[in-house]
Amino acid sequence: MPDAPTARPLTTDAFVALVLARVTAADVARPVVLLDGRSGSGKTTAGRALAAAWPGPVQLVHLDDVYPGWHGLVAASRVVEHELLDPVAPGWTTWDWDASRPGGRRTLDPAVPLVVEGAGAVTRAGAPLATVRAWLDLDAVERRRRALARDGATYEPWWDVWAAQEERHLADEDPVAHCDLVAELR
Repeated sequence: MPDAPTARPLTTDAFVALVLARVTAADVARPVVLLDGRSGSGKTTAGRALAAAWPGPVQLVHLDDVYPGWHGLVAASRVVEHELLDPVAPGWTTWDWDASRPGGRRTLDPAVPLVVEGAGAVTRAGAPLATVRAWLDLDAVERRRRALARDGATYEPWWDVWAAQEERHLADEDPVAHCDLVAELR
């Protein structure tokens, strides 16, 4: 895989258009898009915008529904690789954040395009299984402001725990190097 490009400042609409152009150019039966980045970088916003603009049916999975608790970034990465990207019977077990335990099983249609967004979505093993891999980047101060504005008191006590897992993900998986698009959403 070639070196990852440097971050391109893009509006969400421009990012979506670029991803859809790459999906169209790839001309594959079932496109898979992985959106990774640190907390507060705009993954959820980009994933929702991409799903809304998709020309036809698409499945959107938020890794917030997959992480098995506040220490679950690596576990969710393995779910992406082995369960969400399973070509025959894709699916996952949800996480019930209120009860702090596994929830129900969700299945995906292996014939319908898939967008997965969340920290840990792009790994060495999962990257080759995707059509487009994107890393969303943003400076640490703005990321923290966005994340805490979104999730407030629920997230603040866990910020450092989660940031440490993101650092390990960056060191162990080098997701940016496996992405064909690096963007800073404005």
